[in-house]
Amino acid sequence: MTTQEVKRKLATILSGDVKGYGRLLTKDEVGTIRTLNTYKGVMVTLIQQYGGRGIDAPGDNVLAEFSSVMDAVRCAIEIQKELKNRNDEFPELRRLEFRFGINIGDVSEKEETLFGDGINIAARIQSLADVGGICLSGIAYEQIKNKLEFRYEYLGKQTVRNIAEPVRVYRVLPVGETASLVSSWKRIGLNYWNRINPAIKIIIVLIALANGVWQLYPHFINPSVEVASKKKMAFPLPDKPSIAVLPFVNISEDPKQDLISDGMTVEIINALSKVPEVFVIARNSTFVYKGKAANVRQVAEDLGVQYILEGSVQRFGDAVRVTAQLIDAINGHHLWSERYDRSVKDIFALQDEITMRILTELRVKLAEGEGARVYEKGTNNLQAYLKVVEGEHYRRQENKEANAVAIRLYREALELDQNYAVAYIELSRALTRTVYFGASESPKETLSNAMKLAQKAIELDSSSAEAHAAVSLVFLAMHQPDKAIEVGERAVRLKPNSNWALDTLAMSLNASGRGEEALPLLRQAIRLNPFVPIYYVQVGNACLQTGRYEEGIAAVKKALKLAPNNLFANIFLACLYMYAGREDEARAAAAEIQRIDPNFSLERWSKVIPWKEGPVKDRQIDALRKAGLK
Repeated sequence: MTTQEVKRKLATILSGDVKGYGRLLTKDEVGTIRTLNTYKGVMVTLIQQYGGRGIDAPGDNVLAEFSSVMDAVRCAIEIQKELKNRNDEFPELRRLEFRFGINIGDVSEKEETLFGDGINIAARIQSLADVGGICLSGIAYEQIKNKLEFRYEYLGKQTVRNIAEPVRVYRVLPVGETASLVSSWKRIGLNYWNRINPAIKIIIVLIALANGVWQLYPHFINPSVEVASKKKMAFPLPDKPSIAVLPFVNISEDPKQDLISDGMTVEIINALSKVPEVFVIARNSTFVYKGKAANVRQVAEDLGVQYILEGSVQRFGDAVRVTAQLIDAINGHHLWSERYDRSVKDIFALQDEITMRILTELRVKLAEGEGARVYEKGTNNLQAYLKVVEGEHYRRQENKEANAVAIRLYREALELDQNYAVAYIELSRALTRTVYFGASESPKETLSNAMKLAQKAIELDSSSAEAHAAVSLVFLAMHQPDKAIEVGERAVRLKPNSNWALDTLAMSLNASGRGEEALPLLRQAIRLNPFVPIYYVQVGNACLQTGRYEEGIAAVKKALKLAPNNLFANIFLACLYMYAGREDEARAAAAEIQRIDPNFSLERWSKVIPWKEGPVKDRQIDALRKAGLK
């Protein structure tokens, strides 16, 4: 290493870690890692806001550099405030409580990596801080002692590991707190402790450990979670086992491995939804919690389920480590947890294994033939599978640019495996969407191709509800709602748990003017998947046809809360307001339509919307015209 390669400088270093991180991992590895990743995201944002830069963040450690001690202290204070608010949502034994140390010191820098005693001292000081607290070195304290609104408590000179001279340490006091008598006694106690005979020290430590084990023993043998309340649930509990599979967390260093973790989540949901005896929340709603510190109690109450599955995925080259745990949110305990170390090529078999373990824990017995449906994945080609998973990410963005990327990925998947039924289904859906997005130069040809793809999927898997729903969707886009209903009913019979099949059939019924029949299907789809805006829009459509205008307005407003720029929601809201005699509000909704799509025209909308020609369609177009649209 030459002097040209290394730059020496004086820097303010912020070092942090989680108190008791190893214990938290032992009790709940998946939940702890999920929360840690979220908290790190919060910290990175605040560090940048205060002019700092992150240096390293292995495991539970955080290391950042600042040009100003004042910025470092203010940042640490804000981090602790934010994390405290988030920790308040968790039971005490599941909280991730950070402690921070701040020091000014000489450091060496090579390729943006810092090292040296300046960093070591910050790390040692951090270990002296209380949970949720901040400690400063003497030199850092001298820089800010009269410049900030905070008060400080001197903790004396502390001997820290691998540092030759004792370090003066100060504790930052929360606003309103003064130096405590207890802390003073702590310092006095340390001095006395150093004078005690070593043999007596051992006895004291053993007694303390025994007491600690006695206090914590019940938590180790039956780790608990915060109990969900049935009364606070957004939906009544189903009369069969109900489960939400949270997005598996990617803890690999490569963000691209999200495809593996997302695919694991989606396939387990798909497999469980094939079992009629289990109520499974659809992926769109559970993916709302991706990247968030999911509180099991809150998730259970939001979705109205008893069981939560959460997990993590870590890839090392051709190897993968998957952890999973099943939690009973109502009774407040873990039913099962497991860690699997496998080859990446065994990922499909592992998904099946986890699915069957869940069914075993839920005491669900499979009827004859159901096991084969659960195990069915459609491809053994990992790359084809990952391209479909990535395509799903783009398709769900619901815009023509992202939809075009999804089409490319699905086609690439089919090049890798020409017998992959799911790829045919998704490509058919994406092509149908190009017509609705106005992105097809020849809608007739596009829909013809979409139909061929969906029918190919049925040839490969005649029991696929999704394949039949894709055919139904194409018929609907072709303005043939009667045929769409016929195939849609078959899709629902094949898989009553499929929110997509339910919604497709409901859309077809709405297009035929049979809103009364569509409503119960839509309510069932919402129960399975409560965070999809288009379901609430379709409820508004059904209510428009059946004269339930206020109920429809309330439903469409839920859609707009989920997606404020949803064009279809504003279209139906304008109609509903006009039918309800609320003309000013109808005109306001019409203005929103024009804001979202300045090129909107009733002529184009009349051609795209898949309603039967007749008085129902005419009345709705007329309502939009009265609201001010042309």
